Amino acid sequence: MHFVEANGAKIPAIGLGTWELRGRSCARLVEQALRLGYRHVDTAQMYDNEREVGEGLRASGVNRNDVFITTKVWTTHFAPNDLERSTKESLAKLRLKEVDLLLLHWPNPRIPLAETLGALARVRRLGLARHIGVSNFTVALIEEAVAACEEPLACDQVEYHPYLDQSKVMRACASHGMALVAYSPIAKGRIRNDRTLAGIGEKYRKSAAQVCLRWLVQQNVAAIPRTSKIERLSENIEIFDFELSDEKMRRIFALGSPKGRLTDFGFAPKWD
Repeated sequence: MHFVEANGAKIPAIGLGTWELRGRSCARLVEQALRLGYRHVDTAQMYDNEREVGEGLRASGVNRNDVFITTKVWTTHFAPNDLERSTKESLAKLRLKEVDLLLLHWPNPRIPLAETLGALARVRRLGLARHIGVSNFTVALIEEAVAACEEPLACDQVEYHPYLDQSKVMRACASHGMALVAYSPIAKGRIRNDRTLAGIGEKYRKSAAQVCLRWLVQQNVAAIPRTSKIERLSENIEIFDFELSDEKMRRIFALGSPKGRLTDFGFAPKWD
């Protein structure tokens, strides 16, 4: 198992993203992933599947302490008392005493960040989360968060794939000992037909998706690809038996631009 280490957290380098997975199929997929060797599952209050993620974890028979579970607090629960209450609700749904990582899902400018981070730090001190962090935070917000939080932040979870240049956020995370966790790491499936990635993969007998995930892991980034297909689960984790050369890494970096973002909402911050 390969890990990304950050401020005391050991985050398995490949995890299962569960956005848009629901009901029985979500529980089954989590169970299958854990049986295949995944040790990192990512969920969120907003995904409405925390209960099923917990069911999948229990059905897998894998020891709870061997699995890294992340959930995220939705922006409407950022007032201090609400954050703590909603975290306890998440734990009740997951049927866990604690999560390994609790994130703020998106920035919420309507509630002072210092108040929200104070509550997030308190949740960690109460033992409800082993580690805490943020998601969809810009460089400026990372700086503000680190300055305001009494407990170390483990990561910033952001969209990251070969089409989106995230070098500024990467540098900001690194300067504070934080990991970058990549969601939509295979650009919502778009990289599957990418000629550059497929061409690089031919030499290793790997798919474009595997080359893409390997590129992320070699940057010491943790990636949480989401799939609803059992056969893709094993493909996404079989990336630790080859290595990309510096020249191939550079070729993949060259695909990126600040305009490659796929996830953007009206409430999103002003991106770097």
